Amino acid sequence: MITSINGIDIIYEDNHLLVVRKPIGLKSQADNDENDDLLNELKKYIKEKYNKPGNVYLGLVHRLDRNVGGVMVFGKTSKSSSRLSKVIRENEFHKKYLAIVSGSIKNDGSLVDFVSKKDLMCVAGDKVAKLDYKVINNTIIGSEVVTLVDIKLLTGRFHQIRYQFAVMKHPIVGDYKYGYKGSINTPIALVCNFISFPHPITGEILSFSCNIENEIFKKIKKSY
Repeated sequence: MITSINGIDIIYEDNHLLVVRKPIGLKSQADNDENDDLLNELKKYIKEKYNKPGNVYLGLVHRLDRNVGGVMVFGKTSKSSSRLSKVIRENEFHKKYLAIVSGSIKNDGSLVDFVSKKDLMCVAGDKVAKLDYKVINNTIIGSEVVTLVDIKLLTGRFHQIRYQFAVMKHPIVGDYKYGYKGSINTPIALVCNFISFPHPITGEILSFSCNIENEIFKKIKKSY
């Protein structure tokens, strides 16, 4: 049974891992402002649930953008976090996304670009960014033609999905930062709906998904 705390769904928990669904609009980690963030909310949850004294350890091993929701895993011990980070470095950590992009894409494909991070933007650069995508369907929302795509991320570059589809001339719906110019008034239509990785202690392959029925897709699901 999934537990929900302050809009955060706890999908899985053991002595080593915590897997959750991050809501849209919540930062993965604190920055310079004083707004809530996922990491600290989960630390509070652990502290209260297990009545832990002092500071609570929870390792952030990957991130999602503030306006992107979806499934994430955290390490509950330094050993687990270290091993999860190693899994990510060695490309044994797999992620899939769902996105609604502007315009009509007819065929499945792959995108390869060279990117860098500059002024909190993804720009052309020297690091390779790769992804595969499959077209689920095309439809019309209002007066706009859009495409629902399933994305398999092959590298983990900053904002790479957002940048690569913008370069393809199919920016993600709602992603005004990367060139969306449509009229659909919605947060960025992107969600991480699947992760898979070996358990840091047992080595068992674990897979987790979150339903697309989240804040962003609820607003437009009737069009699909």
